[in-house]
Amino acid sequence: MAKVSASGGQLKVTAHRGDAKTLLAFDLMTELAREKLAGFTISAKPPGLQPYFLQNNLRFEDPAAHAQDPTETAFSSINAPFHKFRWVHVPGIIHQGLKPAFGIYEYVVTPRYFDDRGSMLPLDPAGSVAVQIEVAPFRKGGLSVGFTRGFTQSQAFVNHFGRDAKIRPNDAELQWDTSQLSGTNARGERFTYAQQYEWLGFTARETIFALLDEVLADATLSLEVFAYDLNEPDIVDRLLRIGEAGRARIILDDSRIHHDESKPAPEDEFADLFARKAGADRIMRGHFGRYAHDKVFVVRRGDDPVKVLTGSTNFSVTGLYVNSNHVLVFDDANAQVAGLYGSVFRQVWDQKVLAPAFRESEQANRTFQFGGGEDPAGTITFSPHAKDVAHDILNGLVQRISEESQVPGGRGSVLFAVMELGGDTENPVYDALDEIHSDENVFSFGISDKPNGIALYKVGSPKGVLVTGKPVNTQLPPPFNQVPNVGGLKHQIHHKFVVCGFNGTDPVVYCGSSNLALGGEVQNGDNLLAIRDGDVATVFAIEALALVDHFNFLDGVAKGPKAPRDGRGTASERQGAVQAGWFLGTDAGWVAKFFDPHDLHSRDRQLFSA
Repeated sequence: MAKVSASGGQLKVTAHRGDAKTLLAFDLMTELAREKLAGFTISAKPPGLQPYFLQNNLRFEDPAAHAQDPTETAFSSINAPFHKFRWVHVPGIIHQGLKPAFGIYEYVVTPRYFDDRGSMLPLDPAGSVAVQIEVAPFRKGGLSVGFTRGFTQSQAFVNHFGRDAKIRPNDAELQWDTSQLSGTNARGERFTYAQQYEWLGFTARETIFALLDEVLADATLSLEVFAYDLNEPDIVDRLLRIGEAGRARIILDDSRIHHDESKPAPEDEFADLFARKAGADRIMRGHFGRYAHDKVFVVRRGDDPVKVLTGSTNFSVTGLYVNSNHVLVFDDANAQVAGLYGSVFRQVWDQKVLAPAFRESEQANRTFQFGGGEDPAGTITFSPHAKDVAHDILNGLVQRISEESQVPGGRGSVLFAVMELGGDTENPVYDALDEIHSDENVFSFGISDKPNGIALYKVGSPKGVLVTGKPVNTQLPPPFNQVPNVGGLKHQIHHKFVVCGFNGTDPVVYCGSSNLALGGEVQNGDNLLAIRDGDVATVFAIEALALVDHFNFLDGVAKGPKAPRDGRGTASERQGAVQAGWFLGTDAGWVAKFFDPHDLHSRDRQLFSA
């Protein structure tokens, strides 16, 4: 079940299932329940384990002036309740270590109150509401969805691995041993690159490696690959082994980014290795008009496609361990979707990766339907297209975005994470997403590495939020300024997804490898999916929320280009709040914006608790 709601007394709690995470949303039914509200305490009970309280990053300035559980820290939500009406819980960020339990979780939410003197009262379990929901990698019918974690610029990364943990060794070869040490955290714990990669790559990495290992273990399976970036050492190793067994064919981008005769790129090195092990006739280089931009595995049993992996995730160190990305795996009984991708691979292979030939093909000029019944339904288009076809596809997405502005009561919504929204060329989707935050008739939350501008949350305004994922000059209040600066590591936000109509009657998520740009749809080999399923749309919406919330904070404290980045200070976000003088308030003043009809927070509360 992807959404569970429960009510008790004056509190309503809704839990939305994400990909190995949960969005918890709350609402209070009466004005009386909002008076003297001190916040919300949340506990989580994983399967087979003891419950624990979720942790706040803020505490009271004088904890002793409030009811406190002496067995918990001052930051535990039993002692420092959340001043929010929603919270995304990701097991393994603080509790349970690097390998959290999956299964049915029970969450218990309790509203907390101040007395007349502004002192928080003890927790009253009579006001608690409990919900149970599955927390696990997401799967529905024949579709699995996975995400990279994408939070190298976070306290959680620093807490686990240390501020100076490297993403890859200096001057690493194409093939190198990921079991070597990466760094040491502030507690003196030492970690390998493999451990770091497992955490950063999250469910996307697990999904990719599970598919490759399945092919390796079954001699009846073979693999067809579209790859753009290709340098992740353990993926390289697996592809070489499958190729050496005579069970792989690869189409690999050879644009200027990935091909240099004088100074070979990693993709050039891989192509030479693969040709020696598998045969030169098993790998083909090409770039259509600009890029062979797909990131696709097609698994065949004999000649029949049985499974396909697609999405935005490049098979590279940056793609899996720096970028925020997604993957999708279709494994349906009749291999409908895998068959579509398999036919595209073979056509591109036969046509030698030529854009003019593909633009004239049926695959480039049709919108393919898939799913139904228990399986999520939707459509897929494959590029490069002729310009008029590309226009029609992108304008259809723009039209769907605009429809959210017409939803009665301002209950329409657009949530997105898109790599870039800039550029001087004609890009109708970029224009629509760059402008949606000013539309007061729709709830919008968006993030991009390259927006035309940013729009942070403003108290008392219903306008949406648009943030950047590359606040490279961020200087957090001491000692927050130790988060790694990934400005030189290409993109933080590499997603290309847009969710329209969350919690509505016609939810849809657009995703895949397409950059949603007109030039890319005309020149690149790409795939764009529109999945019309509320559960899948919810999973992507939760990812957008987590990213926007995180970078809204980082963007809000960004300084100028001369901001120091000396890294001094602790990795503790909580200590940073204390040193910066940030504490929980001791009255219910924080509540007003969540019930102000002219404030975005009020729409936020209504949308996610509905």
